[in-house]
Amino acid sequence: MCGIVGYFRFLLGENPELNLEAATCSLAHRGPDDQGIFVEDQVGLGHRRLSIIDLSPSGHQPMASLDERFVIVFNGEIYNYRDLKSQLEQLGHRFRSSSDTEVILAGFQQWGRTILAKLNGIFALALWDRHEKRLLVARDRLGVKPFYFHRDASCFIFGSEIKSLLALRDIPRQVDIQGLHEFLYFGNCLGSTTLFRGIQRLEPGAWMELAGDDTVAQGTFWTHEEISRLDARSISEGEAAEQIANHLDRAVQRQLTADVPVGVFLSGGIDSSAITALAVRHYPGKIATFSAGFDFDGGHNELPAARKIASQLGTDHHEIMIYGGDLPDTIRTLVRHHDEPFSDAANLPLYLMTRQIREQCRVILQGDGGDELFGGYNRYRLLQQRQRYQFVFFLLKRLRFLAGSQTRRNQIDRFSAIFSEKDPGIRLGKFLTLEQTGVRRPELMLSPEWMQKLSTTNPFLRYQRLVDRFRFLENDPVQALFWVDSAIILPDQFLEKVDKSTMANGVEVRVPFLDNDLASFALSLPSRLKIGSGVQKKLLKLALRGIVPDEVLSRPKKGFGVPYSRWLRGPLKEFMLDLFRSHFSGDGSLFSGTVLERRVAEHAAGTDDWGFALWKALNLAIWLEEYRVSN
Repeated sequence: MCGIVGYFRFLLGENPELNLEAATCSLAHRGPDDQGIFVEDQVGLGHRRLSIIDLSPSGHQPMASLDERFVIVFNGEIYNYRDLKSQLEQLGHRFRSSSDTEVILAGFQQWGRTILAKLNGIFALALWDRHEKRLLVARDRLGVKPFYFHRDASCFIFGSEIKSLLALRDIPRQVDIQGLHEFLYFGNCLGSTTLFRGIQRLEPGAWMELAGDDTVAQGTFWTHEEISRLDARSISEGEAAEQIANHLDRAVQRQLTADVPVGVFLSGGIDSSAITALAVRHYPGKIATFSAGFDFDGGHNELPAARKIASQLGTDHHEIMIYGGDLPDTIRTLVRHHDEPFSDAANLPLYLMTRQIREQCRVILQGDGGDELFGGYNRYRLLQQRQRYQFVFFLLKRLRFLAGSQTRRNQIDRFSAIFSEKDPGIRLGKFLTLEQTGVRRPELMLSPEWMQKLSTTNPFLRYQRLVDRFRFLENDPVQALFWVDSAIILPDQFLEKVDKSTMANGVEVRVPFLDNDLASFALSLPSRLKIGSGVQKKLLKLALRGIVPDEVLSRPKKGFGVPYSRWLRGPLKEFMLDLFRSHFSGDGSLFSGTVLERRVAEHAAGTDDWGFALWKALNLAIWLEEYRVSN
């Protein structure tokens, strides 16, 4: 795992100053082991290396092919590189290293751009063809690894993090209106959008090709539509469960490949317990597992459950106590690592955990993707039984005055709005935000000037476009939600959180549930197999019988929630208010001081719960200050 950065100058454009050395150094936390730079003609490539496979100098990047025609910078891991290498050797290719990077180079020589579809792994890459003077860039199919870019008439620049682009050249630091609107509802931007106007993300499964005459070709090497959908008549529940178990077993085995120690984050839940059990089967030695207890766990402590599983499986188990310490400094640090305001507060424990273990273990397997592929959230069950719940919340809406608290009334209002929503795209979007439209809409935190700017944008646009794209699934709306979740919440929130908060400490996290074969098979299955009769993760639990102890499979899901709402009533209240007030005055002020101070007061008094809205506003205010973004 590494950090990449680079540029491609268009021949007909101007010649802006580009500082590749500074941009590469800005990614040192992602790759503390080595640095390399390649500059030729109109191209520059920079790389910071975190040595995981082939620790020798042979794995140095930027790496050239044997014939020196192609040069690559690559961030990620290719789990099937040994199989591809064997195929390429049979076709006459020779190798001078044991790295997966060289396999990509040889694969491109042999198969061209179609190598991208053959890669089972996580990656963001840039590959320069020195003969054709073309630059190819690409990102893995589910968006595990990030890739940002900025393009104007003079050049195309790219990097693993936004900070590398800002270090590479002078880009105006302005707020993107669509990105801001999405952030206010979801706590992060969606799809290709970022909070910086003019900086975009390459979408998962996509590639771009740049040539010297200012032409850009682009396309996809994988889309959801390529999945061969199965129906309940073509596969039985038992057959599906057996295939899931086999796919997951092979995925864990592949992802244990490394020339450094590998560990597992073990929470004691279904997903992490499954990964641990399968890792014990295949790891050469006693695999290390890590569980954490927090001084801000709000009464939920995963240590006893994880300790029991670790003992049953015989792992080298480690328990870590994490202390929040100086929360303002930690929150600021994470905004700097995300380069944007980011409101999934689970990045805090991930960052603090990897900070403690980085000297002990550089590669971690984690259970992300299990909930999104197999139905681990209530929203799948609610949508499956939509007509029933639509009636329930119709009644509750009329009896909301009997609810005991404002928080309970807010929940009734939120779900009533979800089930009464006619637009299927907006309905799915509302499932994924705690915010509401109407009198509680988050736009009200902004000044009138900024509310007017946002009136031209639509925060649910990404959801509407994907639902329209997947309209052939209209007879199975729950399946459409599975597909939309894998296209939005996975790359835009959860995988963004995992990458930035762990790579901040030079720790690589791998996600076996998102292995190509397993993910494609899970997404091909009809929803009623995965959550039959409203049972969450029904099929996955069946697949894991005999692998994971029954007591784990039957235990109710316990999500870990970082208690930011409580912090904003206590240790963070004054810090938050001071920060907000520094943004209340001046031309173009982003926030409405009146609304924010009223919401802070109501939240502190406990008369209303504005925790999510205020947490987003806090992160946004820090970002505006840290990055000196122009309003």
